[in-house]
Amino acid sequence: MSGMNQLIIAPILLPLLTAALMLLIGEKHRWLKARLNLLSTSLGLGIAVTLLMWVRTQGQAESIGVYLPGNWPAPFGIALVVDHLSALLLTLTGIIGLSALLFARARWDGAGASFHALFQIQLMGLYGAFLTADLFNLFVFFEVLLAASYGLLLHGSGRARVKAGLHYIAINLFASSLFLVGAAMLYGVTGTLNMADLALKVPLVPEADRGLLHAGAAILAIAFLAKAGVWPLNFWLVPAYSSASAPVAALFAIMTKVGLYAILRLWTLLFSGQAGASAFFGGEWLVYGGLATLAVAAMSILAAQRLERLAALSILVSAGTLLAAVGFGQPILTGAALFYLASSTLALCALFLLAELVERSRSANEAPLEDEEGAMPSPLESLHPPKGINLDDEQQVVIGQIIPWTMAFLGLAFIACALLIIGMPPLSGFIGKLNLISALFNPQGMGVSPEQPLGVAGWTLVTLLVLSGMASLIAFGRVGIQRFWKPEERPSPVLRRYECVPIVILLGLCIFLSLKAEPLLRYTQDTAASLSTPEAYVKAVMATRPLPGPTTLSAEAQP
Repeated sequence: MSGMNQLIIAPILLPLLTAALMLLIGEKHRWLKARLNLLSTSLGLGIAVTLLMWVRTQGQAESIGVYLPGNWPAPFGIALVVDHLSALLLTLTGIIGLSALLFARARWDGAGASFHALFQIQLMGLYGAFLTADLFNLFVFFEVLLAASYGLLLHGSGRARVKAGLHYIAINLFASSLFLVGAAMLYGVTGTLNMADLALKVPLVPEADRGLLHAGAAILAIAFLAKAGVWPLNFWLVPAYSSASAPVAALFAIMTKVGLYAILRLWTLLFSGQAGASAFFGGEWLVYGGLATLAVAAMSILAAQRLERLAALSILVSAGTLLAAVGFGQPILTGAALFYLASSTLALCALFLLAELVERSRSANEAPLEDEEGAMPSPLESLHPPKGINLDDEQQVVIGQIIPWTMAFLGLAFIACALLIIGMPPLSGFIGKLNLISALFNPQGMGVSPEQPLGVAGWTLVTLLVLSGMASLIAFGRVGIQRFWKPEERPSPVLRRYECVPIVILLGLCIFLSLKAEPLLRYTQDTAASLSTPEAYVKAVMATRPLPGPTTLSAEAQP
């Protein structure tokens, strides 16, 4: 087993050990815990990028790394796997985790107990869910990240957070129960929970048991779809995400992608074209569920008045788009959807962080800034105009009124977020949507005749992609006018460097994706191609052998 394969377990062990160390330190040394959290999160991002570069530079047959923590062969032992899809989501998790933590350092990490430990446990659950290769451990990591998210959602107290948190806990406990039921039914039919082994066993299921297999898969899918935010199971998401503190909501932007990842991973493994009578089972439900989610979210976004709610509804727009695109089962469309996933996730994370700064000037925050260390300079509107500038009867500047630089920063960042989420050219959001529409109009990509390149579902998705962009344009335009253009006498918010830097980083990455879209598109298309032919994944997992132990080595050494 190569050293790179052994690195696969590092994203899980690192936050686990960091969280344990933080619990030993206690709350008296919060500054030390903050620095440990920042160091661990940065190292986790570095490991994720290393794994991403490794799977990207390897040949197609060698781009899957497998690690056996218990040193038992599959399907009997635990297996961790990194491939193109998991490496991409590991990197996104690391970027968003570091950005959210930097923002929280301004003040939110001191608004409650055990924030840093919960943050690391949340990262551990996210990394583990993207790396695990069997259903039981997927459930374990789901529960780990959900348990941490319960505490993070309530971080900072407040009646709205408690109310939304109770709904959030109830729906996720129900989804977890469905997860167990669905996994038990699959185990009863196939006798295994290892994902690669399931891919081998599903085509061999007798016809008499196929209904039970499909029922178990459907129950399991409901659990994942509830976590992914599909309509009508997403009533909990908008209140919870819009009530959470800004860094927690930003971290939650990647958490809905765990449900989408689980659906994509299991559906392409268990119900691929090689699954016999079960091939592409449930694909139409994914398509129409995604279309319904996209349509309802697009209508709801028109009524959003607060920026936090607008960001939460934009997550549902993204989830609906991704589910519908994946459900078609076409590699070219899945590749475009994965590019859109990367761009939209970064933009939504930036929007959640920005929302608090924009709303700060409208109402006082529950937790004031503890000190002004690292604060930005004072707003410029308090300065008197220079001599020689004409004033009106109310002592206001007639021409050339000074714009506070803080509001200029917020306004430019808001415009960038809006353009990315709406899908306006030339940014990466537009590139993602353009590739989705191009894939839908590609007859070869859709696998239908040139005379009828699109069916009803395809035309509906194209129409909703355009209409959802128009709805987002209207909503962002209205909110932007109210926040930045409507004349009101209110002070500019006081910003701190920790709050501005992560927003700049996230938007800078989105702009970088716009300029370097081709390499990422090639990567996502390679990812989609490997998902459509899961034989390499199955072979890599099942062929990995345990390391020889001391007893075996000594026996081999004897004559």
